[in-house]
Amino acid sequence: MPRILGVDIPAERKAVVSLTYLYGVGPQTARELCHKAGIDGTVRARDLSEDEVARLAALLDKDYVVEGQLRRQVTQNISRLRDIGCYRGLRHRHGLPVRGQRTKTNARTRKGPKKTVAGKKGVKDLR
Repeated sequence: MPRILGVDIPAERKAVVSLTYLYGVGPQTARELCHKAGIDGTVRARDLSEDEVARLAALLDKDYVVEGQLRRQVTQNISRLRDIGCYRGLRHRHGLPVRGQRTKTNARTRKGPKKTVAGKKGVKDLR
């Protein structure tokens, strides 16, 4: 298994797909990387030479913000929003959707599982 920036990339997949296992590298960036490094993206990751892996790692280190550095940057941005007390920061603090999504329904990913509230039965018959 080739190792780039401390991450084992899958050896059985094509180089372009394997690079997307790095945090912050999507399909488009992976294609760009292979093109800049002069590597055929269709070759399997296990068939990459040490020199090619080193070129990829050098390009990633020099031109892109990925892995630990990107995670730190995202965390710092969120903590900055929380500290200044802006609307988005408050949404992060309360664990609610940040980008304007509805919360009456369909916010289960951010809000977590439903919390049942007592006394919410249906309307009873009035005779």
